[in-house]
This record gives sequence, structure tokens and C-alpha cells, in this order.
Amino acid sequence: MTPTRRTLLSTGFGVTAASAFRTNGVTNPAHPSDRPPVDGEFSCEAHVRAAAADDFGHIVHKQPWAVLKPASSADISSLMRWASKKELKVVARGRGHSTYGRALIEGGVVIDMSTLSSIRQILPDRIVVDAGASWQSVLDAALARGLTPLVLTNYLGLSVGGTIAVGGIGGTSSREGMQTDHVLSLDIVIGSGEELTCSATSHPDLFDAARAGLAQCGIITRATLRLRRAPERVRRFQLFYPDLAFLTADLRQALAEDRFDQLQGALLPDGASGWRYQLEGAVFYDRDGGFGDKALLASLSDDRAAAVVTDLTYHDDAYAFAKLAKALKSAGQWFNPQPWLFTFLRGSNAEQVAGEIVGGLSSEQLGPFGRVTYYPMRTGAFRTPLLRLPDEDVVFPFNIIRIPASNDAAQTEQAVAQNRVLYDRIRAAGGVQYPVGAFRMSRGDWKDHFGPRWPLLRAAKLRYDPDNLLTPGYGVF
Repeated sequence: MTPTRRTLLSTGFGVTAASAFRTNGVTNPAHPSDRPPVDGEFSCEAHVRAAAADDFGHIVHKQPWAVLKPASSADISSLMRWASKKELKVVARGRGHSTYGRALIEGGVVIDMSTLSSIRQILPDRIVVDAGASWQSVLDAALARGLTPLVLTNYLGLSVGGTIAVGGIGGTSSREGMQTDHVLSLDIVIGSGEELTCSATSHPDLFDAARAGLAQCGIITRATLRLRRAPERVRRFQLFYPDLAFLTADLRQALAEDRFDQLQGALLPDGASGWRYQLEGAVFYDRDGGFGDKALLASLSDDRAAAVVTDLTYHDDAYAFAKLAKALKSAGQWFNPQPWLFTFLRGSNAEQVAGEIVGGLSSEQLGPFGRVTYYPMRTGAFRTPLLRLPDEDVVFPFNIIRIPASNDAAQTEQAVAQNRVLYDRIRAAGGVQYPVGAFRMSRGDWKDHFGPRWPLLRAAKLRYDPDNLLTPGYGVF
């Protein structure tokens, strides 16, 4: 360790991140033949770089200097050692589903993690997978043994490493917390190229910084995840309400009484008439046929005649969102800009804040398949240190899911600007963001976002990526 680095680490937080980390411009290798010693594919070809210059959001575009498709984690280690000498920035790309260029890089190297996607081991209570594996492949492998992860994202095409870097929210989060709360250990390549295994007992500072730490301290290459027995079937109820107040009251009642294994809610554009207010609850069970719906829904104030009830296998229910994704792809809308906003509201003022914001939105701004998600969760289920939530017992995810019908650059720019205005409004009301939304954040914004947990992330950054090579797209450091 150099004296300068030792001094930085020993003096705590007396200097700013900007002065502590190397922030000079990218120094590209002089010639494409100057490349790292890796077994996988390292390419500077224009078409390969172009494929890594865009993401699901289709808003931000950044051209990397090269793309690595690693054959193993050893390739990532070799790349990091080489990139450090070249002062090249590096970012890991899972399935390309960021919405605002956070997994893109200008002039640096993208690591395409899709080549590291193996299911390594399945035990009765856990599964070991490569970070580039999709949650779909994890679920399929687990279900073959009658098991399941405790939290699944609605869209299963996301990578394990990608969701662990931000948190990983799903339908069971109101009971089970985030996907990061069910990670048992991680294999990580840090900025120096060293490979470390971290957990609650081994390198716990890195373990805490890697989960929901926005990939600032290392590249996750493998994860060990908690499993439980999978139910056989899911009975799902979509209940509808005349306004936000009635929906909120029933959401709160359903949460307080633990009525559903999954609890979510949404405000759906309804043309000129405004909005449809929807509670969506699901119950897991292990016997064929229906059961006592009347008792389960007793005292709820929905329009029962409008209720939609489905009964599917656990597998088919988990894949339900894939049908919407397929329809959007067929219509071309999957490939339009996706200026989404994800936040958490305080439970104590969620109805007021949501009502005010939704009152200023129109169906045209969301698109025909867009929606606003809104439902309560208990914060006691969340244990990931860097996952930021309002400091209350109950919070409400409040997400504006815009799915535009066309690729309109002016409309996209306006939506991104509106996201920033809405975020500031939500933050002023005590809310926080789930950090995958489409709007710009400054370093000061990130420091405010992490709040009392900022020293944890900053200390880990100094220790594990002191040259500030990793994941610059967030602009955290």
C-alpha cells in the first residue's frame, strides 16, 4: 500500500471523496492490440461496442472503448489489474435493464456478465449461482427441486448481480424484504483485481457495501441465495376501488392483518375517466381448486363485481409478467424510451403525496400500458444497510411506470425533467428513491440519499476501489 493510500484510509473522513479518488480522464490504450490477458472474448469491434452503448431505458447512450465477455471470474480479475494500469473505468453489465445509463460507460470497458450465468449448486436451503444468471434460470433450477427464492422480481429477465446491486424488490417484499436480505455470501472482484468471498462474518464491510451499494466497491461474480420450499399454486385477486382513499384503507388493512402472501397495488390510467384503483393480493397454497375467498376478502370495500380472480401454478404465476413483456416487444413499445421513477413514500403521508402527484399526471404521460404502483410494506422485513427507506414502520413504494407509445425525444426529455421535480417533491416530504429511476443525481444528492449510511459506503469505496475505477454511471464518487 502506498503511503498516500494508507494516509487516506487512516484519516477517516477528513477529506472529500472527490479529492480522495482518482478522477482524471480516461487514458485509452494506444492500440487495440494492447489488451488484457484473458481467456474470454475482449473486443473493440464497432458492432460489439454499439450493442453495449444502450440499455433498457433507451435514454442515455455511452460508447465503451471495449467489451469483455469473461470466461471466468479470473478474467475479471485480470481485466481489473490491467484497467488499473491504464486508468480505464470499468462497469459490469448484467441483462442491460438499467433505465438511465448506470451500467454504461464512455471510453472504458464493459464486462458483459451474461457469459457467467451458470447454476453452480442447489442445497435444501440455498442456491449458488453466477452473477450473470437471470432470476428466471434461478427459479427454474430451484423449482426442479421444489424450492424457490423468497423474493422474486416481477420481471424475471433481470440478472442476479444486477438486482443485488440495487436491492431487488418483488411481490413478497411486504413480508420478506429485498432480495439482498436473502443473500448468504458473495464472490466479488474488487478494484485491485483481488477476488474475495464476503458474508456477514467474512469481510462484512464489503458484504454490506455490495448489497444495494450500486456496484461501487466491486464486481459481483457469484452469489449464494437463501431458498425455501415452493408452494404449488397461487390464487391471485385483483380488486378495484372508486378512489385512492378506499384503496389505501384496504391496502393498510390487508397488510395489518397479513391477509396475502403477496400484496401490491396500482393506479391504472382509465382514459378520460381518470384512474382505476387496484389492490392485488395473492395467496400461496398446496391444494388444487379454490378455497374460502369470501372469508379472505371479508370486510374489504372493493367493487366485488369487478374483481378478477386467477388460480395458477406457482411457476405460471411467476411468469405472468413475461406475457406483458412479450406483448410490448411485439408492439415495439419495449424498445421505446422508458423514463421510469421509483420511490418510497412515508406511510404517514403516502396517500396525500401520491394523490397530489397523480392529480398532475395524465394517461398520455404514462402510455397505454403504463401505471403507477402504490402499496404498503413493513420496514421491519428490510435489513440491508444501504437500502434506504423512510424511517417509519410502514412505507409505500410509489413508482411511475411510463411505457410510451412512441419514440418521442422531446416527450422523453420532458419526462426525465419531471422525474427530477417529483423526486425533489417526494424527498421534501420525507420519501427516498429506489435508485433505478431515470433522472440525474449529483454527488451531493447521493450523499443525502445514503444519509447516515454514507460513511459505510465511502469507507468501503476507499478500501476496495481507491482508484475509483468501478461503475461511474451513477456519479456517486
